[in-house]
Amino acid sequence: MRPEGNDHQDGFDGPWWRYPVLRNALMAGALAGAGFVLAHLGLISSQIEGLCYLLAIPLGGYHWGREAVEALVRERVVGIDLLMLAATVGSGILGLWDEAAFLVFLYGSAEGLEEYTYARTRSAIRALLDLAPKEAHVLRNGEELTIPAERLQVGDHFLIRPGEGLPTDGIIRSGSSSLDESPITGESLPVDKGLGMKVFAGSLNRQGLLEVEATAPFQDNTLAKIIHLVEEAQERKGAAQQWIERFGRRYSPAVLLVALGFLIVPYLLGLPLADWAMRAVVLLVAAAPCALVMSTPVATAAAIGTAGKRGILIKGGAHLEHLGRIRAVAFDKTGTLTYGRPVVTDLIPFTGSEEELLALAAGMEYGSEHPLARAIVERARAAEIVPVEVRTFHALMGAGATAVVGDQSWYVGSPDLFQQLGVDLTTIEGHVRALQAEGKTVVLVGNQHTLRGLFALQDRIREGVREVIAGLHTMGVRVVMLTGDNARTARSVAQALGIDSYLADLKPEDKVRAVHDLEARYGAVLMVGDGVNDAPALAAATCGVAMGAAGTDAAIEAADVALMADDLSKVGEALRLGAKARQISMENIVFSLVLLAVLIPLAVGGFLSVAVAVLVHEVSELLAVANGLRVGWPAARVSTSE
Repeated sequence: MRPEGNDHQDGFDGPWWRYPVLRNALMAGALAGAGFVLAHLGLISSQIEGLCYLLAIPLGGYHWGREAVEALVRERVVGIDLLMLAATVGSGILGLWDEAAFLVFLYGSAEGLEEYTYARTRSAIRALLDLAPKEAHVLRNGEELTIPAERLQVGDHFLIRPGEGLPTDGIIRSGSSSLDESPITGESLPVDKGLGMKVFAGSLNRQGLLEVEATAPFQDNTLAKIIHLVEEAQERKGAAQQWIERFGRRYSPAVLLVALGFLIVPYLLGLPLADWAMRAVVLLVAAAPCALVMSTPVATAAAIGTAGKRGILIKGGAHLEHLGRIRAVAFDKTGTLTYGRPVVTDLIPFTGSEEELLALAAGMEYGSEHPLARAIVERARAAEIVPVEVRTFHALMGAGATAVVGDQSWYVGSPDLFQQLGVDLTTIEGHVRALQAEGKTVVLVGNQHTLRGLFALQDRIREGVREVIAGLHTMGVRVVMLTGDNARTARSVAQALGIDSYLADLKPEDKVRAVHDLEARYGAVLMVGDGVNDAPALAAATCGVAMGAAGTDAAIEAADVALMADDLSKVGEALRLGAKARQISMENIVFSLVLLAVLIPLAVGGFLSVAVAVLVHEVSELLAVANGLRVGWPAARVSTSE
């Protein structure tokens, strides 16, 4: 059993048979097995056979025996290792040296395999760091120098050629390319990157020469942060694991006391001591709750490690448990279900051509930083339309803008602005309302006497979101949208995506109340947002998920789960992983309790030998470990409604 404070949790990349704990146990088994076989073939004496056992026991039992004594002396904890140590000593006192060696070999092997599993799990996530090159091509004083990546400093400019990986995070200062960011975001498709865009350590440059300015040292890049967060999360325990550990701290001393009672009571009553001593030794082995204690941590570590490699950072066992019992998912709208950037969907000239209308509007909006203005300017740029020259541009707060074109003042803005200007909108009123009913924002262009045309703009829904919502419905999860946008826009988006219900015009505190109401109505609630603006709601939910957290410390800190990419399909993937981990943990717990219920009466009744008890005990522990590792297998898909 892997105790707290185990010092063999670091990564290990070698073959399993070279892992120190497992290697020593196997050597002990080979030594004891050789002595047993050779003695029974008459090739060596019984004294040599006994010597083989005496050498095998400390060789295979030193690791966990030392930990048992340290836990007792330093922490006053009676653990499973101490039960096994007592059983080994008891077998030796009874003259059962072959049984003692067999116990040491099997228990040591199980311990070694278990710790090797943890080491490999940690090494698998640490292997991501190898994707970042160990050297960087830095530009210094106009010359290209190759230096160790560890010496990169913030502000350094370095070159990335096609086929090379990025040694650290940065911003592109020259060039454009397509980058494979799968180690960071879990996104399988390459992402196009250009001037001024963020890039992350471990990304692979597919094509094009890039000059990048470093924004983080090698030791503190996004890839290193992911590895650190995953390793920390694997050590954080969920409620089930904490309960099992509390149970073990009380249960193991009780088993030891009962075993001592098997020695003291028969002695006081004058009963045959040898028979009861044997039962005490068997009880120590049979009642040790190894499989129970291993029921959740392996599944938790495997699930969190697997998720980390898929761009899903789950920040502890408790949050993994929460993912396994979610009944409702609440999505923020802007920037989560949508891109958060409006685009022109309709362009309707009333007089003149579309090109003339676009040139006029783009000219007036060119100096504005408003998102709607930026969208109109981008539409003109995409159509290669040259904006008209304007004078005396002036923004009208909350309404639009005005500017002088030639010798006439023109306006661009909301229908309310033109009503205030006295422009008759009767002929277009029906058209405007129809567009607004679709959740679009209408912008008019004209002067105080006439209208030149209108633009309809809308925030685009992210690709694949409808399929994500449908997948959540298949899993038996209710989907709700919480937004600060107006009810008309919210209704349009909800209907387009097949969302069950929505709440609009919400302030941050309103979203918190909405989350609490959803929990009262449906049970565990998952809140998905940007991790910064939605921080109160993320904190209020059973589990909060921040999207697009790559390179954003605030987003990672704000949520229980961080999706490194803006990929909502990861929400369903996280829920399935949580449900699978929960199911496998429950399977292990039930299996372990049933096993103890069977073995303990058999041990007390004297129906088991030490060898049989050890064999069943260690096989059950390995089965619990193997079952826990199934969480990392990608094939199974588990419904959260189970």
